[in-house]
Amino acid sequence: MSAAPVLALRGISKRFGAVQALTDVDLEVRAGSVLALVGDNGAGKSTLVKTIAGVHPIDDGTLEWEGRPVTVARPQDAQHLGVATVYQDLALCDNLDVVANLFLGREATRGKVLDEVAMEKRAQELLDSLSIRIPSVRIPIASLSGGQRQVVAIARALVGDPKLVILDEPTAALGVEQTAQVLDLVERLRERGLAVILISHNMADVLAVADQVAVLRLGRNNGVFDVADTSHEEIISAITGATENAVTRRKARTTEAAQ
Repeated sequence: MSAAPVLALRGISKRFGAVQALTDVDLEVRAGSVLALVGDNGAGKSTLVKTIAGVHPIDDGTLEWEGRPVTVARPQDAQHLGVATVYQDLALCDNLDVVANLFLGREATRGKVLDEVAMEKRAQELLDSLSIRIPSVRIPIASLSGGQRQVVAIARALVGDPKLVILDEPTAALGVEQTAQVLDLVERLRERGLAVILISHNMADVLAVADQVAVLRLGRNNGVFDVADTSHEEIISAITGATENAVTRRKARTTEAAQ
């Protein structure tokens, strides 16, 4: 683990008019680790992600990249640092094939002509390195399953060789097999030494792949938990702000029944 985190947020605040969306938020994510960002609807997860991605410049606080303060005022600033964000809508072009989607806006050329051979070769090498299984790199995106579309979107984020990948609800609306495929890919991103921020409502997915879980509640930090040393109940309590909830009551009933 590196001495300095890839990304550190120090006292980040963000306002939209009279609405205080984030207040004094601190966050750290390191190379070769997966940090899950969780919280109820309206907790500030999307706003926080968009401040990192340069969509919403921060009002107060400091962003540090590999130990040094940086200014991220627009998406290009984040991309130049090495931040890649995969949003829920994926932003894939259904009418284009996998190769065209992977290199959209970053096409390889030979002179003034697209180098289709080079792009196809690089696409296949990238997908193979991530153990992504699709019928062909020349198949239209519209022909892929939800899980395959998701992993292609993640692979596209890696074309620019980022150091931090942000995944916004990557398993939402996916089936069991497709979810497993995406979670396997998240683990491979960790193995490649990348820092990963995973936004998810699915606690099973979070506990399966995350190293740490950061909880936001009403735009503020409400705990950072090491997955190896915490429980589902502790995280749910931090999310809801209550020490007693349906999860803790169910655990209590199960414990009593076992005695």
